[in-house]
Formats: sequence, C-alpha cells, structure tokens
Amino acid sequence: MAGKTGNQKIVEQFLADGMDFMFGNPGTVEQGFLDAVAEYPDMKYILTLQESIAVMMADGYARHTQRPTLVQLHSSPGIGNAVGAVYQAKRGHAPLVVIGSDAGTQYMNMDAQMANDLVAMMAPVTKFSTMVMDSKSLLRTLRKAVKIASTPPMGPVYVCLPMNVLDEVNEEEVFPTCIPSTRVLPDPELITQTATMLLASEKPMIFIGDGVAYSNAIPELTQVAELIGAEVYGVDFGDVIFDTTHPLYQGTTGHMFGSYSLPITTKGDINLIVGTYMLPEVFPETGGIYAPGAKVVHFDLNSYEIAKNHRVDVGVVSDPKLSLKALADALKSAMTPEFKAAAAARVHQIGDEKAKKHSAELAKDQDEPARETLRMAQFAEVLSRKLPSDAIIFDEALTNSPAITRYIPPRQAGHYFVTRGGSLGVGFPGAIGVKLANPEKVVIGFSGDGGSMYTIQALWSAIRHKSGAKFIVCNNGSYKLLQLNIDVYWKERNIDKHDYPLPFDLSYPAIRFDLLAQSMGVKAVRVEKESEILPAIEKMLADDEPFLIDLVLEGDYKPDLIKINCSH
Repeated sequence: MAGKTGNQKIVEQFLADGMDFMFGNPGTVEQGFLDAVAEYPDMKYILTLQESIAVMMADGYARHTQRPTLVQLHSSPGIGNAVGAVYQAKRGHAPLVVIGSDAGTQYMNMDAQMANDLVAMMAPVTKFSTMVMDSKSLLRTLRKAVKIASTPPMGPVYVCLPMNVLDEVNEEEVFPTCIPSTRVLPDPELITQTATMLLASEKPMIFIGDGVAYSNAIPELTQVAELIGAEVYGVDFGDVIFDTTHPLYQGTTGHMFGSYSLPITTKGDINLIVGTYMLPEVFPETGGIYAPGAKVVHFDLNSYEIAKNHRVDVGVVSDPKLSLKALADALKSAMTPEFKAAAAARVHQIGDEKAKKHSAELAKDQDEPARETLRMAQFAEVLSRKLPSDAIIFDEALTNSPAITRYIPPRQAGHYFVTRGGSLGVGFPGAIGVKLANPEKVVIGFSGDGGSMYTIQALWSAIRHKSGAKFIVCNNGSYKLLQLNIDVYWKERNIDKHDYPLPFDLSYPAIRFDLLAQSMGVKAVRVEKESEILPAIEKMLADDEPFLIDLVLEGDYKPDLIKINCSH
C-alpha cells in the first residue's frame, strides 16, 4: 500500500506532541495501530491488566508532568471499566488524551457485538468527547483534543478512532499541536480593588486549590498571605499547593461534610479564593457559607468554578501566579504601618497556635500506650528518618494520611500527590505513573487494604516495565473511612453507636498482600511488630526495584462475626 495509514500517522502525531508513553490495555479493534507502534521505538506502550489502571497510571504521570498524556482503551467494555477513573481525572484536571477504537463506521447501524454510543459514554466524564468520521480529519481532530486537554482548566478528552478510518491511507501533515497561553493578568483596577478590600480587613482568609500548583504560584501566594496575615486553607486539591509547615497553613476544609467546613468559611471578613471552587464536599452546605457582610474575591483560570455555588464580589478569570504577583505589589505599595503591624501580629498568633497544636499531636503519638497492633505514626516516624529529601509520595492512605503528613509534611509542588474524585485504587498505579516520569527519584504509593484491591494488578505492570515504585498497604482490615463516616451519620440522627455494618469489614478472609505482590514478581514483606518496621524500610529503600510493605495496623474488625453471619 502506497503511503502511511492512519495507524502510523496517529503515532507520529502523538510523538510530535511529546507523548512517548501510551498507557493501555489492548483489544481486537485496536490491533492495527498497536501493530504500528512497533515501527516507532520512541513510543513506549505501558501494558496494564485492566483499563482503570491504565487511566490511573496515566493520571499520576500527567499530574506530575502537567503535559498531555496518552491512554488507550478498548471499545465499550474497556470504556465501561475505565469511566470511574476518567471521572477522577476530570475532577483532578489531568490532561489525559484517551483514545479507543471501534470496529468501523460501516458497522454502526448493525448493533453488532460491543456496539454502543462510545462518545456519549465518555461525554459526562471528559472535557471533550468525539469520533473521527473521515480520514481527512483524523490528525486535526487529535490536535483539537490535545489542545482542549492541555488548556486550563486541563482535563481528559476522548477520541473514538474507527478501524476503517485508521486503515485508510492518510495524507494529513503531522505537526505539533498549538497549546494557547492562558497566562493573563487582571485589569489593574481589579487588582487595586482587591488590595483595598484586603487592607481594610481584620480577619482575612485564603482558600486555594490545584490552580496554584499548576501555575507555579506558591511563592506569590505565600507572599500575599504573609503580607496580610491570613490563614490559608486547601480546598479540593491533589498536588502540593502550599508548604504545609508554613505557620499560616491551617489544613483543609471538609471533604465529606459541609458542617466541618462552615466554621472555617465563616471566620473571615474577606475571603480570597485562588485556583479552586467553594466547596467540594460530598454533603455540602446548601445555604450561604460566608459571614454576613464578608467580601469574596476569586482568581481562577476556570471561569466555570467562579461563583458556581456561592456569592462572589470580585471574580476574575486570570493566571494565579501573575495575579498574585500584581496583588502583592499593590499591597506593598499601599500598606500603612498600622496594617503591617496588625498583619505581623496575626502571623505570629496563627503560627504560635499551629506550633502548639503540632507539638501536642507529636506528644500524643509518643504517649500512646504500647499495643499489640501498630499505628501509622510509628511507621511514618521511622520512614521520615530514612526517606531521601526529594522523595515523592502518592498518598491514598485516607484515614492514615494525617499521621503520614505529620512526619513527612508536603512542602513542594510535584512531590506529594493525593487522591481526588472519590475513586479508590489510584495510590499504586498513580505512584507507578509518577515513577515513570521521575525514574531517578524514590516514589512511594500508599493505599488502604480496600483501595489497593481495586487495582492490585498494577504491581504486575511495575515489574514488566521496570518501574521501581514502592508500595505500602495500610492494612487495617476494614473500610475505615466508611466507619468514620457512619459515626457522623449516627451522631446527626441521634442513633446510638453500635457494631459497624459487616460490609465495612475486610478482615475475613484475611488478605496477604505480601504474598499477592510476590506472586506478581514484586519483593514484599509483612510488618506486624514495631521491631519489624526499620528492617522493612531499609530493605524497601535498598535498591530501585518495586517493593511492597504489607503494614498491619490496628482496626475495628470482627472476623468471627463475619464467619457466623456470612455463612450459607
């Protein structure tokens, strides 16, 4: 056949756009372009054993690189497996370019095996979902998708590539996609207006999200927070958005319940929101969330999120880094000595209260009585002493995360990632994706025993592709987060505390994660005693190969009760 087919040209297009990893799980209707991959040694195919793992691995890679990242899924069954993971990527603004094939346009009216409206299946969980209907528009459609995925607010896109379109000779030119710059400054009057409101405040508050990390605005945000003496809270983020050891950083608003966030959001007389939306809880407040008369200013590149649910006095679509730099300059030029003194006093007071709280938490860890089962604080303290300073953490420990961050505090963007979107199972494949982007660094993925079982096959991919990520299972024999959430449910409804529902209990049959890992070629140890922690960590960090620690932690579980109630 004269000329190159679409199967070859799409690989050339992806390489032209810097996408040299393809995370995927193959299917019959994709066989043409997967066969063509062998002609392009620069394209590395990362094989996973289930589609959601491919998406989550790519999500980790994309979050770190902030570059468009290629995912290959099979037709309707593969897409069905992956939808939850793609939803998480959408909530986390990961620029994934998801492709999948179809048997061909000539079969679309026949309702054949695996037929479905693939574009409609993916539309709710992507920024853009489309199908290429003609070979003359194959590459231009892919470039459109890459542009949409990579333009803030970033997010996943889906392009269906019918087999007959890919098999045809393609005469389109290959050239890199243009990603438009969105680094825009607000109108100077809006900066002045914001600075005037902040300088009139006595209790300023700052709420931030991933938009700060994506625009590399942490230094500018820190300067603004220090100038005005504001408490800083993280809202709906997956990357490091502020040095968590900074005196002004106060943690996060609620993830699950608006009742947790409301006392925080009603504190201030002015609320500066940057790179996030208010608020992302599962059960949010349906009324107002700010104090009466409090001002609200929102800087974000995502216009949809500004004033989406709650009132905003000044909303500006602009780059966070440039906006905060201009705001800091305006504040410095207009600050009175009195305001400077008041802001400095707030910084001192906020920092002093935080330091006392942190010291109390460490003292509580030290004063905990000896128990048969381990606590995460015991493990995290030892790990913090052995971990290289530039190590990267992908944290899906959830209920165990506070103990981890107490000893390994996130400080720098690109070095600590957390789960977003509510999907379980991202910790291990996410860590593999990050490790592929950072082969020279130590990368550790934390996951719970329940969450890790969603994607445990990812360990096989780590061995196959020589990704030396490390894995730690927080094995407490339960869905601990559900246990904590139902405690709140009972309290809100005046229901007496009683045994947790058995579906929250994972203790029987007991899962041996160390043996599961070894069956897929990953070296592993099981840690049940304090004396075993240090040797396990030293063994894990001794080389650059995949390694898993099955960390058995204290939990609330009743295997004997399960045996009685679940027998038939």
